[in-house]
Amino acid sequence: MVRPYTSLRQVVSGGEVTAKAGSAPAPRMRVLARRYACPVERTLAVVGAKWTLQIIRDLVERPHRFGELERSLRGASPKVISARLRELEELGLLTRTAYPEVPPRVEYALTAHGRSFRPIIESLRAWGRSLEEAS
Repeated sequence: MVRPYTSLRQVVSGGEVTAKAGSAPAPRMRVLARRYACPVERTLAVVGAKWTLQIIRDLVERPHRFGELERSLRGASPKVISARLRELEELGLLTRTAYPEVPPRVEYALTAHGRSFRPIIESLRAWGRSLEEAS
């Protein structure tokens, strides 16, 4: 059974939340791989946190600014969105690009590894549409 976590940091650290600035994404993925033998559990450890899959869904289409994500994820607090974006960045699934402008502009985009979620997102969309058609 997959234990629900509130953040990826809890998964990687074994339940204890730790904030390690500048930690490389590859080691974090290796920790997940060692912690979960089952590939489904490993995947859910990455995308199972609330709002994570919806963030990936939006970023699969194109890069987004924080405000765009916030509008798309109605009901999610800015604090939670920021935490999920930071976790996905630490895992190497997205990049954060800050532009030196006034006002500041930051864009989030999926990395090649993050874009590998596209078929999963498309499958979920198709399955969701089939539920709509069945009713």
